[in-house]
This record gives sequence, C-alpha cells and structure tokens, in this order.
Amino acid sequence: MTDLLAGPVDAAAGLAVYGAGAVDRSAPAPVRDALLSAGVPRRLAQQDPSLWGPEAEAAATRRLGWLDTHRRSRELLPQLAELMAELADLDHVVLTGTDGSSLAAEVIARTLGRPLTVLDTTDPGRVRAALADRLERTVVVVAGKSGATVETDSHRRAYWQAFLDAGMTEAEAARRFVVVTDPDSPLEATATEMGVVVIPADPTVGGCYSALTAFGLVPAALAGVGVADLLDQAEEFAASLARDRDNPGLALGAALGAAATTGRDKVALVSDGTGLDGLGDWVEQLLAESTGKAGVGLLPVVVESPRAPGATGPDVLTVSYGGALAVGDVPGGGCAPDLAVNGPLGAHFLAWEYATALAGAVLGVDPFDQPDVAGSTEHTRRILDSGPPAQTPSFTEGAIEVYAPPGGPTDLDGVLRQLVDGVDDAGYLAVTAYLDRSADAEAARLRPLLATATGRPVTFGWGPRYLHSTGQYHKGGPAVGSYLQLTGAVAVDLPVPGRPYTFGELQAAQAAGDRRALADRGRPVLRLHLTDRPTGLAQLLEAIGRWRA
Repeated sequence: MTDLLAGPVDAAAGLAVYGAGAVDRSAPAPVRDALLSAGVPRRLAQQDPSLWGPEAEAAATRRLGWLDTHRRSRELLPQLAELMAELADLDHVVLTGTDGSSLAAEVIARTLGRPLTVLDTTDPGRVRAALADRLERTVVVVAGKSGATVETDSHRRAYWQAFLDAGMTEAEAARRFVVVTDPDSPLEATATEMGVVVIPADPTVGGCYSALTAFGLVPAALAGVGVADLLDQAEEFAASLARDRDNPGLALGAALGAAATTGRDKVALVSDGTGLDGLGDWVEQLLAESTGKAGVGLLPVVVESPRAPGATGPDVLTVSYGGALAVGDVPGGGCAPDLAVNGPLGAHFLAWEYATALAGAVLGVDPFDQPDVAGSTEHTRRILDSGPPAQTPSFTEGAIEVYAPPGGPTDLDGVLRQLVDGVDDAGYLAVTAYLDRSADAEAARLRPLLATATGRPVTFGWGPRYLHSTGQYHKGGPAVGSYLQLTGAVAVDLPVPGRPYTFGELQAAQAAGDRRALADRGRPVLRLHLTDRPTGLAQLLEAIGRWRA
C-alpha cells in the first residue's frame, strides 16, 4: 500500500482517495474526463435528476435530498437533546429496522464505541434473547421509510407485548418507543395510535442514502454519539462535490464506473484497521442495492482482513477504507489495494453516496430504486398466507438435510464440490444464512473457507438482512452467481403478536421466498438445513476444511 499512497491523491476536507487515477486510466476512455465533459459534478451538486436518463428522472427528482440532508438534519439536534434528557433512565437502546434504516446507525455506534443493539433478524432465538436483555432499561427505535417491512412490524409488536407482559401500562410502554419514519407513512399512523414519539425522516432521501438523516442520527444519538460531529464532517466535505478538481467523490465514482465497465465488477471492501471496521457492511448495501439491476452492477465483497481470501482477482477491484488520512502498509500485511479511501466517517458517508450515484450514471442504471427486492417479499407473503411448501430432502447426512437439484451427488462432500465447481471464472458464490447472527456466528467462517476453495469472490449475508442489500444484486445483477442457503431448526419458537404466524414460520417463509425468487431467474441454489445448528455447522465447516488438508 505504500506505493499507492505515494502516488497522486484526490483529497478534500480530510478525506483522501488514493489510486483512482490509475484505475480510471485502465479504461479505454477515462471515465472522469467523460463526466467532466458532461458537467456532471456541477449538475449532481445542483441535484439535476436527468443524469440517469428519462426513465429515472421522475424518481430521481424525489430522491436527491441526500446531497444536502446533513444541513437539514441540524434541525434535529435540539429535539434529540431534549429526547435524550427525557429518556436518560433508559440506557439500553434497541434499533429495529432493515438495510439503510439500521446499517448506518450500527456503523456509527460501532465506530465511536457506543453500545447499540440492532435487531434486523426474524430468527426467534435472536429475537427472544433481545427481548430478555435489560427490558426494564430499554428504549426501542422503530425505523422504516413506510413501516411496511414485515421484520420491523414484527419487532414492534413483540416489544410492545413484552413491555405489557412485564406489567407496564400502555402509557409506560409507549414512552419506551421512538419511531423514525417518513411523514404521512403507515408507520406514522401506527405510531400515532400507539401514542409514541415520532421523529420525521427526510422524505427526499431513499433508505440506502439515509445515513445522515434521522435514520442514522436518532439511534446513534440515543446511544450517546455526538452526531453533530458527523454533520460537521459532511458539511466540510460537501464543498468539494461541485468541483472539477480536488473532488474525491468524483475520483471514487469515476474509478468505480471505470472498473465496472472494464470487467472488474466485484469490489472487495477491506478495512485498513484504522477504526472504521463496520463501514464495509454499509457500503455493501449501498453499492449492491444501487447498482445491481438490469443485468449489470458492482458486487461488493466484504472481507475479514487484508490477508483474507477473495480480496483479489482479475475481475476484482480491491478497495481499502479507514479513518486515517494517510497510513502505511496494510496492517498485518496482505493484499495491496487498488484504491484507498481514508477520512472521517461523516465524509465517508457522503463520498460513497456521491460515488455510487456517479457509478449508476456510468452503468446506465437508476441508483435510487430496488426493482427486484419486491420479488422475495411477494413470495414470502404468499407462503405466509398459504403455508410452507412441502419439501423432501434429497438426502440427510448427520445433522444436515440437503435440498439439491435432482440427479446430483448423494453425499454432502459431493454436493458441496458440485456447487464450488459450478462457480466459473466470471462468477461468484453467495452464502446466505437464515440463522442467529450471535448464537450461530460460526457460520461466517464459511466465507473465507469457500473463497479459498473456489478461488472466486464469495459473499456472506445474514437473512433476512441481506435481502435489502446484496439481495437486489442477486436477482437484478449479472446472472453469474451461485447460492448456498443455510436454514436451521428452531428449538423454541416465538409468536408474532397479532399475527397468525410465529417468528420461526416467518423466517422459514423468507428463506423459501428468496429461493423462489432466485429460481424464477434461473439462479442455482443449494439449501442445507441444520437439524441441530451447532452440530450441523461444525459438520459443514469440517467438510469444507478437509479440502484444504
């Protein structure tokens, strides 16, 4: 990384992008020159909705508020100070939401060392554990653009019932909720009926781009983060966005666009160890959901360290990110990145949003819609209404039921090798785990093991969280993916209050709905169901680990 940092740098307001010029020059025609010729930096800073073509113009007109939402968000600061004082006795902050409604706040709290419980799963074990954790000291932030997302609605219902079951009155339970949503949304109407505090989100900002709106700031502030600093960082950086020179957002966007259009459409996101370790998960959902559509897109691959497998390759753009303006070699050695993006968190948020919007323009896609997310959601709804599909495993081996296409191998090692061998030189493998992110954390070890086995990029996502990030790319991006879905037996289920299903049934329906959505698009899926989760995970890890011996 030393040579990279010694080269030309695009910098402004404490954020620097190294290596962008070299990536851009690798394209037959430099993308940055084309963007400058079209006046894109000035037009984007002025919120010109025509940059993504006539079909996207109407939607873009309503979705460009992220460019200056950091200024409007200052109006929240007095209300947040008052709310924090009012809820000072509730020091356990729980955030329920999906994708951009929860990821930014999680990154902020993690980066700045503040405790925040994020509940974005339907796994009954995880939900049950969250409900049992310091309930008497809990305040719940319910976050959603509309509130129609089934996970968020289910969590709201579960916490309301838990407070009442603990002996609280409805008024006492209501005090423990803060709702963040768009004005006039269904969730706002529900919150009004509940009698809870509502903080309006910026309706001109889509979920992926909402880091510096109430979605990111409210839970972070309640967790003890000084969010005004983030707004200051973004404000200072924003002055660079209309410039033709000294514009790191332009440099990053042009490099992403150049890579995507010259065969390097997988983006390995590597923390450089300087304090922004969780940022990769937020960038993942932003890039995947914004660009993965119409058969094109950038596939983000969050890797564990610079030495982790899957961080390099002929079709991979390796990008390191961190909090320092300049660093030396990547800590711990490992791959040398093609790009290094370094700076404060508030500037990172705005820079990546700007760069992603530019990459969408280069790819010719609307970066503000998610046309393929609804497919899994619709299938899930139908399954909940009609009941789960009847399925018989292809075979069972130990604590793993295998659901594979007919006519294939009849042993675990064989189906895994068939899956791995099916990932070609342009492909990738996605591991999606409908399990407990805490109790079943060992599942994440599959990503580097399978990256070593395939020699290809491998992503890992917890379900249903990934449905709102890489899930869009899986269905709408290039049809080169293979999919390994993990599900697990539920030992103790949990009802969803006021609904005719349990969390376990909802989780199973979401997994089945996503399999159907992938099958509709001809994507190959291998499902492994763990009849005993710890035993099944150990068995699976051992099976893949044997290949390295």
